[in-house]
Amino acid sequence: MEATRWLCFVCLLLVGPSAQDEDIPHNEVKNWALKFGVDLWEFGRQFTKMNELQRKYQDFEATVIRKDGLLLIRELAAEVQNMMDIKMNAVLRIMDSAEQAALTKHTSASTTFLDAQRLNAKDNRGANEVKLVAGPAAHFGGLAVNTTLSAVLLPSTVDLKEAESAVAWSELLEPLFVNNYESDPALSWQYFGSSAGFTRLYPAVQWPTEPPDSRSNAWYVGAATSPRDVVILFDASGSMAGEKRSLALATASAILDTLGANDFVNVYRFAENTQEVAPCFKDLLVQANSENVRELKSAMSGVRPENIANFTGALVTAFEILHRYNRTGQGSQCNQAIFLITDGAPSEFKEIFKQYNWPHMPVRVFTYLMAPSGGSGAELNWMACNNKGYFARVSNKKEAKDAALRHVEVLARPLVLYQNNHPLYWSPSFVDVKRQCLAPHPECPRPELMTSVATTIFDRRNYSVRTAQLLGVVGTDVPISEIQKMVPPHKLGVNGYAFMVNNNGHALFHPELRPLPQPPGSRPEYSSVDLALLELVEGEGALYENHSLLNDLRNDLINQKEGEAELTVLVQQDKMLRHKQRRVASRRQKYFYKGIDGTPFTLGIALPEGYGMHEVLAEQEIKLSKVNVTDFFKGADWKVHPDWVYCEYNYANEQPFSTPEDRVLHFLSRTLQPGWKWMSLRPRSPLKDREPAGHKKMDRDSYYCDKNLLQSLVFDAMVTESLERPSSRGKENKQQGYQMFGVAMTFVATRSGLMRWKDHSDPIPDQPHFSESNMRSLDEVWYQRAVEQHAVEPDSFVFSVEGESDKGAPLVTASHAVFVEHKGHRAPAAVVGLQFKQTALTSHFINITSTCQGYPNCRKTCASDELDCYVLDNNGFVILSESPEHSGKFFGTLDGTIMDSLVQDRIFKRVPMHDYQGACHDTRTTSTDAAPKLYAPHRHLSAIFQWAGAKALWMLSSLIAPTWSMPIPQEEDDYEDEEIEFPPEPMTPAPPPKPTAPVPMGPARPCEKRSDLYVLQPERLNTSGSFNPLKGKLTNCHVTGCERPFSVQKIPHSNLILLVVDTLCPCGSKQLFITPQEVPPSATCPKESLFRRRPQTCVNYHPEEIEIKVCGSCTALRASLLFCLLTSAWLMVVS
Repeated sequence: MEATRWLCFVCLLLVGPSAQDEDIPHNEVKNWALKFGVDLWEFGRQFTKMNELQRKYQDFEATVIRKDGLLLIRELAAEVQNMMDIKMNAVLRIMDSAEQAALTKHTSASTTFLDAQRLNAKDNRGANEVKLVAGPAAHFGGLAVNTTLSAVLLPSTVDLKEAESAVAWSELLEPLFVNNYESDPALSWQYFGSSAGFTRLYPAVQWPTEPPDSRSNAWYVGAATSPRDVVILFDASGSMAGEKRSLALATASAILDTLGANDFVNVYRFAENTQEVAPCFKDLLVQANSENVRELKSAMSGVRPENIANFTGALVTAFEILHRYNRTGQGSQCNQAIFLITDGAPSEFKEIFKQYNWPHMPVRVFTYLMAPSGGSGAELNWMACNNKGYFARVSNKKEAKDAALRHVEVLARPLVLYQNNHPLYWSPSFVDVKRQCLAPHPECPRPELMTSVATTIFDRRNYSVRTAQLLGVVGTDVPISEIQKMVPPHKLGVNGYAFMVNNNGHALFHPELRPLPQPPGSRPEYSSVDLALLELVEGEGALYENHSLLNDLRNDLINQKEGEAELTVLVQQDKMLRHKQRRVASRRQKYFYKGIDGTPFTLGIALPEGYGMHEVLAEQEIKLSKVNVTDFFKGADWKVHPDWVYCEYNYANEQPFSTPEDRVLHFLSRTLQPGWKWMSLRPRSPLKDREPAGHKKMDRDSYYCDKNLLQSLVFDAMVTESLERPSSRGKENKQQGYQMFGVAMTFVATRSGLMRWKDHSDPIPDQPHFSESNMRSLDEVWYQRAVEQHAVEPDSFVFSVEGESDKGAPLVTASHAVFVEHKGHRAPAAVVGLQFKQTALTSHFINITSTCQGYPNCRKTCASDELDCYVLDNNGFVILSESPEHSGKFFGTLDGTIMDSLVQDRIFKRVPMHDYQGACHDTRTTSTDAAPKLYAPHRHLSAIFQWAGAKALWMLSSLIAPTWSMPIPQEEDDYEDEEIEFPPEPMTPAPPPKPTAPVPMGPARPCEKRSDLYVLQPERLNTSGSFNPLKGKLTNCHVTGCERPFSVQKIPHSNLILLVVDTLCPCGSKQLFITPQEVPPSATCPKESLFRRRPQTCVNYHPEEIEIKVCGSCTALRASLLFCLLTSAWLMVVS
């Protein structure tokens, strides 16, 4: 009753100019806001010289044109197409050479090679001494390499004797690797992944950890196989306990790891009944994306052995769902396979295969015998050999991975038999393989996102028996950053961006994609995220219930169409996450897109409506300049965008520069030399010429220059060069202004990536200089927000603070966008700004709000104890307050009740934001003095009885129903390793534990997070064209019945509001937080409704494959062929 009686009510109304309230001087609040806003605007306008800068752009005849989005996307897509053609051509050349090299005979008894793990090893145990040279971080990850040699990655699980021949002939690929690199110095890692498990990698690099098996790479599996529909049958009968269960889980997990987004899968457990391990996937084959594979692995771990195995029911279930998907046009519409994991089968179940799979055998059957202590697998071997599959025996976890990879070679057989078709496979994005060196070697560079293009190598040698041997896969990595280079950001403009999706709708790159954990291991990797989770349509419903226009856009992108679309989306403006503040904006965007031929990718660009559809054209022709253009770049108070390509040498790793500015000055100097050529066209792809003679090597001094960007940079340097020169007029007033407002620095950033600054005070200790963390101009939040603020209030600054601490944010940043107008078109050319010392700006604010000018009877000011005054920005963060420690904090954490009332009255809008790339930790509460867990002896007896009962049930079932079986029991105790959970039974009562704070358990897991962010609605404070204070009052918020009035006033020429709150009534205050919180998983199953496009290539049948008899061995390592034959004969007799 008490909680109901004292509900807090909010009354709000607008106050006219003549109204006066004795609790809060509302009209004085308006005067304070007006004076504070005008003071800052006039000071900032004068000292940033924004009008002078705008006039210079006009005087030097800068023009503004409207962008043609379709022409722009065609131009950009053509560059991406050319670059990808070059990579594909290089891979095809390696393929040709590899197949020829494999025909070479090697008579040497031993093979020597460069072992990547032994390069320059310091222990002198057979180390290979090779000179390694480190290049720039942008190429080969900054690692030290040797570009004249290749090295071999040989996993410890690979038998060198078996791989010796392939290691030897693959060395003949080395000259071609070198030639490819000399023809295209931007080429990244080239490699040959052998079917024997080793990898030949170019250039040679020291490999500090255990190398991966080449066959386990996604590029290997993707190139060697066509898409698959897969059903995994997991034997969950009573005999699959202990070590067998562990081996089965390892095998099933390894099989799942070979699948990708082009495949479909489900896992069934079978004992007496057959059912899906994941209830949400009932009667489905789900896309084998990372999310679904994680769900299947998690569900498998919960499978417990019980009862007996009904193989008939399991096989029928598998065949029927595969046939249904094939008939109805669902799934991959290509390969289909059953993977049977068990410790033995009682018969071959010929009638089932005869009914469902013979004679054409559309479904392959792969069988895996879990045999840690040996045993016969004659029945399983028969199933695989008579259904175009493969049989494998798994006796330990190391063998599980190798056994799972065996099916890749079998699925590749039709492709090998055709001999003339080498489809190129483009992988989804992945983290660079060198990432694994980070753990033992922290000096290694940070990981990089890659895609790869690969194709298969066939064995063309003649054999006495029919075979179709896959020699391996060749390919090259393509850094995502290299693709992004083909889409220069300056052509898109501020707040414009490019993205690329594949045939499954997954983004290869996108500004909202956060694939790389920093630091490594701190969060899951999100290398394949659907576009629908990245483009957040405003007002959108639940996940996958997307706006129809977004679905149409996504479908066009997947189908590689050319077109355009419009969407209103929510954009988070703090993607760099350098501080704890989180901001969101709504933006109307135009999308343009075009497919990339020969790949599964489509390139798209998004441009903001309005200013984003126009651009400033202003260049200084360097050759016609009357002065030395390098004179515009004197001093050390300027920087260029470090990620933009103004000019670069093609052999960038051989001609490094210490800074991007040095590179710019170097090329500017070269432009003044006789014989200079711009070289603004990147190398063109050779059409179909894959011969080494047709590849022209690039000169070591060759380069590329973006003429438009570099001359725009010179123009911007020319118009900004004199902005910070002191003028004699008003110099004294200027100095007084700096002191009054505490200006620490002024700066200007331009559309060409140039930034200049001038310091007006000593640096703040323990704080990085503004130029060190804000050199990316158009990509900086203050630049982007200033341009967007121009549409809200052209004559205004955007104020922000970075970070928060016990002492508050030390600096306040103000930025203003300078637009150029020409023939009715307007476009942003630059952003000017200032940084204020927070203490000085607060003092000026308090000086203004401590006096009442218009009303002599005014008793309350911000200096009195009765009022608290705050300056909030348009996202609800405190810019200034009487308490310095409040600066940078979200106001809802200080007074959530007031913030909530501002939302209720539509002054702020609450915007829910979902993050589908979250990282969550399971937590536990630690305790002390907890009793140890002691279990009663009967627990162990219970496990023994369970095992004995299962054995007896197997013997009975084998006599009654042959198709219901338990595998032949082994001699070891199967129950030993089985985990059986029981509630603890302490021998003596234990004292209650002492709870402590939750602590994270284990590595971060993927999850969805949600946060509520806030956006100011300035039109709510605007009445009849003028801003008037909004008067509010919290009533019935305390037992005494007191009221708590407050006043809100827009601060002109800014993105700020002034909030004045009465403090006399001790109302309770809640807290609002913007920290993302995990969204509990939905009780309903997710929908599999998103459109995707199947790969164009499917090779799953060759009429001569039936002649191949290689399908695995039915014997244990120590068993004889005679024993295997006798066992098979005995089974035929009893059946």
